[in-house]
Amino acid sequence: MDWDQFDLNPKVIAALKKADIKSIKEVLNLSGADLQRLMKLSSADIQCLLKTVSHTLRRNSMLTGAVYICTEDVFPSKRLQQLIDQQHKLRADVPAEIIQKIKFGNSIFVEHAADLDTFHNCITQRISLLLSRGMVRLVVIDSIAALFRCEFGASDSVTKARYLQTFGAQLHSLSTRFRTPILCINQVADAVSESEAAQCSCSVVDKRVTPALGITWANQLLMRLMVSRVLQPEQSPGAGSHHTGSLRTLTVVFAPHLPPSFCYYTVKLEGVRGIK
Repeated sequence: MDWDQFDLNPKVIAALKKADIKSIKEVLNLSGADLQRLMKLSSADIQCLLKTVSHTLRRNSMLTGAVYICTEDVFPSKRLQQLIDQQHKLRADVPAEIIQKIKFGNSIFVEHAADLDTFHNCITQRISLLLSRGMVRLVVIDSIAALFRCEFGASDSVTKARYLQTFGAQLHSLSTRFRTPILCINQVADAVSESEAAQCSCSVVDKRVTPALGITWANQLLMRLMVSRVLQPEQSPGAGSHHTGSLRTLTVVFAPHLPPSFCYYTVKLEGVRGIK
């Protein structure tokens, strides 16, 4: 990399070359203290270098990645490797040699947060650092409900609501400061009426659901999407099917800039494919 093309102090450029630091990735993989030790520069010079590098990455989103925060299950690394291996099928319009050169796995940062304190530290410290350095442009949290399922009982509704509001405000702040979308995955619960509960029955045909964390969390969101499988009639063995994967829908439940609408898609070996 030609550091002379960057808007940096000549002293910083000379120090980068002397320390044999040849790429943005090398800079971002080192802490501020390590850079200061290697380059023998002041803390102010190092901060200037990091800001310049972060600004460059934010302008070129192709060089940035994503954060995936797991709160319940182990990160599906096997499935991720499948998706990476099948990218040439999913992106058939992109030349194969370009697909092969992209190291998709190197741009995905995985965090595990099984309790509220770890999650709070994750979004306020670790994720904030990655965003400020321009290393990621997408944050996925899977899932919010798992953090609250075992921590609070029915009598802790006020404390639970305060935590939800706090996390919602912190995620809004990160998204606004760094202009980064944050996708929060959440489960749903069956909405059963009193008469259905008394009869111990729930209609499968007219299934009604509600967000698992209720109205408090729903009010923290700027946009709400619902994904679901489509119940299809069984086919005879020789009938064949138009779709090789399970048919699903993506529905816009609420969005300030979109009307209520939906689309069909399937999840196959190579990933998600929309259906016209």
